[in-house]
Amino acid sequence: MKTDIVIIGAGPAGIFTALEMIRKGSKQKIILVEKGQPVEKRACPKAKTKQCVNCKPYCHITTGFSGAGAFSDGKLSLSYEVGGDLPTLIGADLAQETIDYTDRIYLEFGADTHVEGVGNYEEVKDIRKRAIQAGLRLVDCPIRHMGTEKAQNIYLGIEKYLGNNGVEMMFGYECTNVLLHDGVCEGVVINNGKTELTIEAKHTVIATGRRGAEWLEKICAENNIAHQPGTVDIGVRVEVRNEIMEKVNKVLYESKLIGYPKPFKNKVRTFCQNPGGFVSQENYDNDLAVVNGHSYKELKSPNTNLAILCSHNFNVPFNQPIEYAQKVGELTNMLGAGHILVQRYGDILDGKRTWAKELAQSNIKPTLPDAVAGDITAAMPYRAMINIINFIQAVDHVVPGFASIETLLYSPELKFYSNRVKMDEKFNTSVRGLHCLGDSSGWTRGLMMASVMGVLMGRTIVEEEKNA
Repeated sequence: MKTDIVIIGAGPAGIFTALEMIRKGSKQKIILVEKGQPVEKRACPKAKTKQCVNCKPYCHITTGFSGAGAFSDGKLSLSYEVGGDLPTLIGADLAQETIDYTDRIYLEFGADTHVEGVGNYEEVKDIRKRAIQAGLRLVDCPIRHMGTEKAQNIYLGIEKYLGNNGVEMMFGYECTNVLLHDGVCEGVVINNGKTELTIEAKHTVIATGRRGAEWLEKICAENNIAHQPGTVDIGVRVEVRNEIMEKVNKVLYESKLIGYPKPFKNKVRTFCQNPGGFVSQENYDNDLAVVNGHSYKELKSPNTNLAILCSHNFNVPFNQPIEYAQKVGELTNMLGAGHILVQRYGDILDGKRTWAKELAQSNIKPTLPDAVAGDITAAMPYRAMINIINFIQAVDHVVPGFASIETLLYSPELKFYSNRVKMDEKFNTSVRGLHCLGDSSGWTRGLMMASVMGVLMGRTIVEEEKNA
């Protein structure tokens, strides 16, 4: 097969590359390759079974058109200060300008016009004051919350738009390799389990998301594509009653707090806060179960959940941060017999495991019903665990009651975007014709910034097309 542009991965970065090319009037042929299924065919059976059945050959929550975005809480962070390190590559002004542009596209496809976390100046000032007193930094970022169920409809609209405008979408195909010749990428090899195909292309865009970060790291290593180990995030998902988070939920919707707790002073941060949300399970390759959180527009729980992530930067001779995080997850899964582990904060401080009977007697009822009560400290690295404990105590000064005995900690929460592909501001890698976007590239974290990267990639390709 031959095409002008082949995009591997139909997450936000890949989608918005194709979308922007169409919007800018490109006449080039685009093939979008996705391992999973279209939005309308993605369904998690847990809604009926009430427990994860470990779908094969992939998890529908993390794989398919729109990537994990379609089944996440669908939050669009509207500030360049949130969403990874892309602004350091392209500049803060361009990042913010493109966020505003991309946000308008989401609105065109039906995103809620309401923006969370704006106004409320005096209340925000009070929360920031408390954060400063606790040694934390508050990043008050405006949020457009699409909601899990609404996000699926929005991405379905985008999927139909791409199809109606000539984008060829190949679902159920996995990219197995890139075609390189004399330092030039000439396309990819894909496989659906029955048939192997070669696609030749002038531009190859890899946008495989967090799920594809390990695969991309392997491709970079095998083909001498310039890259370097980046940061790996290891942590827990915390769940408390809505009453505890009431003020922060109302004023900010999502409190992005950053600290460097003693004694190790690693960066620790809150991430993906879900007021009235639900803790969820995602399954990665090799049956690795990790925890996440969702928040619907209509359906609400009595709890709020958020991630607390501890960043690790490894130095020589170690250069396998993704594998390191996976080993932590595997050990935790082993203790939970393949399930997510949950433990009360007070039990961690008391040096004991949590029992199911104790969870049943608590004010906080887990929103992940098949999580197994146990001891996450038996698997979590000491450095990460101490950082998390001390950070929770600091957050308690900002949100009184956050460090209560009954606060729930779920594990493992892992973010696989540590591989950092070396690129210029036009997203050209060390191999001509090859571009890497989104969370798998190591430059973005989350829906909006990955979408922004796609928009800018689309513009670059169209600009080259017009100058040819």
